Amino acid sequence: MSLYSSNVRCLVMGVLNVTPDSFFDGGRYLDHDDAITRGVEILDEGADIVDIGGESTRPGASPVPEAEELHRVLPVVAALAQDDRVRDGRARISIDTTKPSVARAAVAAGASLVNDVSPSGGMAAVAAETGAGLVVMHAQGAPDHMQDDPRYEDVVAEVSGLLRERAEAAEGLGVAEVWVDPGIGFGKTARHNLALLAELPAIVALGWPVLVGTSRKTFLGRIAAGGPDSSSPRPTSERFEGSLASAVWSMTCGVRAVRVHDVRATRDAARLCEAAGAGR
Repeated sequence: MSLYSSNVRCLVMGVLNVTPDSFFDGGRYLDHDDAITRGVEILDEGADIVDIGGESTRPGASPVPEAEELHRVLPVVAALAQDDRVRDGRARISIDTTKPSVARAAVAAGASLVNDVSPSGGMAAVAAETGAGLVVMHAQGAPDHMQDDPRYEDVVAEVSGLLRERAEAAEGLGVAEVWVDPGIGFGKTARHNLALLAELPAIVALGWPVLVGTSRKTFLGRIAAGGPDSSSPRPTSERFEGSLASAVWSMTCGVRAVRVHDVRATRDAARLCEAAGAGR
């Protein structure tokens, strides 16, 4: 079943939320100096990518004005872009946003990957214009209502179809580096998320590198509390084990990057998967 390739290491994308309301670490890094310090720590812990976001995409979150989002992220992007590991290409910065203007400004400040988390997509033109890489992600609805009543006839087929459509459109505009992300937790129930995890090899088979983000999400808390339909999920502080297990599962399915809060542990797990693959 495993599509893991010993000569393609799974990358680790570390989450840096410069927000007051993100579901796991909201408010910890809203101050620019604190965010920059955490960004350096993420690099020290072994992240290949630092994913910087200034607008929460947790279920129920409200949109942030453009000026505020720019204020939150640009000084952090610019500072981390001066880190030697970013300057010499050992690591890179991505900007997690729904706004083309924020993506464009972040790339000018030193980001090289646009993580498009908008439900409609729309960053392909920015990526083509700036030469940045692009992550296209599936989401059903905006954060303020996406978890109200998500429904699919066939979640794997529908998610795969939209990712293929958007990735092909981006390449048609001239984007040279396109990633796809099934959008775990973005307008999906726990059972939808599990179906997508079970069928990750089918998403990998689309042909674009796949990014998966499960870290600390509610469905992991439901499963830890007894099952995907549990009404009392464990809190975010008790979801580390599920986060790491789902990251390793993704690696063994051929995913090329995982987006995580727990960078060091996930990086160690990626090294083990890499070593095990090399030893086959």
